[in-house]
Amino acid sequence: MEEHQLKDVSTEITVRACKYDGREHRCWKTHLLHREGPMLVLSGEFDTEIDHPLLGKIGQGTTSLEHFWMDRWYSVFRFTKPTGELRNFYCNVNAPPELNGNVLSFVDLDLDLLVEPDFSYTILDEEEFRQNALRFKYPLDMQRRALKAVTDLIDLIKGRRFPFDLLL
Repeated sequence: MEEHQLKDVSTEITVRACKYDGREHRCWKTHLLHREGPMLVLSGEFDTEIDHPLLGKIGQGTTSLEHFWMDRWYSVFRFTKPTGELRNFYCNVNAPPELNGNVLSFVDLDLDLLVEPDFSYTILDEEEFRQNALRFKYPLDMQRRALKAVTDLIDLIKGRRFPFDLLL
């Protein structure tokens, strides 16, 4: 797909989160809101209630403002309750995504950060990252980049820098 076609806000984008071995882990539909340089901003909405193992119950109508950078090792999701209130941020450490047509795919590298509305945060899945690094033989450079992504995200959170500077 040519880049100019992605500027249409009505463009539906399918997001595919894959494991290092190529198998699909999760898949969902979004709409493109904005593209600025290497950053895509997508919008999604939960059409049913989800019981997520890490996030708990996510109510129907919860929206997700999703920031993906084609040149960064993480993505950031801002979840808003149906009432408009900030639910939390969820940061995913991943290899830089690839856009093929209307499909945005990335390799999920297991590490995540859960950021509460007060900007306190928890690093999730560190043991899963260590296990999968061995199991799938993540290259050392990939492991270093994943760990640096965690540090970069913490710096953004603590500094309330974009996308953690968005008004509630």
